[in-house]
Amino acid sequence: MRCHVFWQSCRQLPGRLLALVDDALMPVCCVHCGTRTAPEERFTCTGCRSDLPWLANPRSPAPLPIAAMVAPLAYEFPIDAAIKALKFKRRLYYAPAFGDYLADAMRFLPEDIDALLPVPLHWRRLAFRGFNQAFEISREIRCRHGLPLVTGVVRCRATGSQSGLSAAERRSNVRHAFTARQRLTAQHVLIVDDVVTTGATARQLGRVLLDNGAGKVSVLAVARVTQAGSTGLNV
Repeated sequence: MRCHVFWQSCRQLPGRLLALVDDALMPVCCVHCGTRTAPEERFTCTGCRSDLPWLANPRSPAPLPIAAMVAPLAYEFPIDAAIKALKFKRRLYYAPAFGDYLADAMRFLPEDIDALLPVPLHWRRLAFRGFNQAFEISREIRCRHGLPLVTGVVRCRATGSQSGLSAAERRSNVRHAFTARQRLTAQHVLIVDDVVTTGATARQLGRVLLDNGAGKVSVLAVARVTQAGSTGLNV
C-alpha cells in the first residue's frame, strides 16, 4: 500500500513541479496591491475587491437611444487611477481585471445581447497609443460569454479629448464621429468602454448602430462618474 502511494506521488510530481515553476515565473498578482492571488481570486485579491468603489445600483438611466446602461464601479480611487494608468501609461495588466469586473456585471444587462463593440479609436490615436483600451477590456467578456465582435464600425473623425468639456460640448465633440462601413447582423449590440460620464459618445455610436441594422444597443463601462466623483474621461 505504501509503495502504491509512493508511485502515485511520483507520477504527479512532474505536474506539480511544472505548476510551481509556472507560478514562480509568471505569478498572478492582484493588479491593485501586487499580492499573489489564489486561483479563484484571479486578477484582484479578496481584500482589494472588497475595497473597490462598487456602485449599489450598477444600472443607470439609459439615455435614448440606449436600451440599458451598466457600470459596476464609481469613477473614484483606485479605479480612476487604474483607468488612467491603463490608457496613458500602457499598464495593460489592468485590462483583464476590468474585463473580469464587466463579465460579472453582464448579469445586470438584458439576456439577448449577441455582439460586442468596443468603442473605436480614430486610427491616428490608435497608432499613437498602440492599443484600444476598450478592445483590451472586451477580451475577458468575449472569453467568458462567447460573444463575437462587431466589425466595420470606425471612428471616422479625430475628436478632441472629452476631458473638461460640458455636456453640450461633449455632444458637439462626438457628433458625426462614427460610421459603419457595412450593415450589421447583430440584433442587440453591447458597447464596451472604460468610463461613462454624460453618455454622449455612447448615444452617438448607438445611433450609428441602429441606423445600420442593429435592433437594440446597450452600454457596459467599467466605471461611472457620479456627481460626487471625479470627471473628465470618455463616454
